[in-house]
Amino acid sequence: MSRSTSFALLLLAAACATVVPETPLKLSLATATPGGGFPVFGDAFAASLKDADPTITIEPRNTRGSAENIPLLEAGKIDLALVAGEPAYEALSGKGRAPAKMKAVAAMYPTAGVFLVKADSPYRTIHDLKGKAVSWGAKGSGFVNQAGYVLDSLGLDRDRDFQAVYLERAGDAPGLLKEGKVAALWGGGLGFPMFVEAAKNGARFIAPTEAEVKLILAKHSFLKPATIPAGSYQGQRDAIDSVGSWSFVYARPDLPDEDAYRVTRALHRAEAKLAARLAQAKESTAANTYKAVADPSVLHPGSLRYLREAGIAGGSPPRGP
Repeated sequence: MSRSTSFALLLLAAACATVVPETPLKLSLATATPGGGFPVFGDAFAASLKDADPTITIEPRNTRGSAENIPLLEAGKIDLALVAGEPAYEALSGKGRAPAKMKAVAAMYPTAGVFLVKADSPYRTIHDLKGKAVSWGAKGSGFVNQAGYVLDSLGLDRDRDFQAVYLERAGDAPGLLKEGKVAALWGGGLGFPMFVEAAKNGARFIAPTEAEVKLILAKHSFLKPATIPAGSYQGQRDAIDSVGSWSFVYARPDLPDEDAYRVTRALHRAEAKLAARLAQAKESTAANTYKAVADPSVLHPGSLRYLREAGIAGGSPPRGP
């Protein structure tokens, strides 16, 4: 190849690359109630993106969680929001409502749902907890939805078959368990703050059995096998197999393509620092953003453009409308 040809190809590649303004960008980010996993992730996400691109400022805001974050996005009252897999699935598929138009800009992490009980608890299985007081977390949390799907597959109802406890603040749950006001907490994933705190006083975990996992996956295909690695919590010696789904950072429908592009690019640059700040964020990668989304059409066009330029996503157009 001649030098002139090589130079021409370089010019063509440069012309095809996305030109993004580097003006200051300030975006709001809806998280959840204090004491839960979303605010912790939101703070780490904002700090890591600022490290990677000082022109981007992310402002985390506490909300009631996924159930509130979705309408905030749709109304354009927030730029970005953390949304758990189950409520996102319901909103995007139009379950009981018009399909949501929010778009994904970044994968967070998969969440394996489990129960936590005291170390000396007599309860060993999910059915042992039937009729007992269980804290499902904050009312707007995606964990509440997840529990509903898991239990429904096992012939149980979250509210009718248990003494359901919903919280204003997710961080109140460990105290309720310690005082004996609830028999179990529902939550999951890595570094879940409620579990971290509760495990300090001695705890065990109750997950679906292998047979129950098969029942759950057969009924709700959007849920996937998920594992909490050994040693994730104090006193947890063995890995815990369960089911779960991916949480994502979503954007309001009209977020400019350039803004989504810059956020996705900054996340790619910030992966190592984000993982260093938060154990569960080691899954928050650009590669997982493309792999974990069920349908590429859910990705924000600006994010998808960056993933293609970075060689992470294929060049074919996204599926769906």
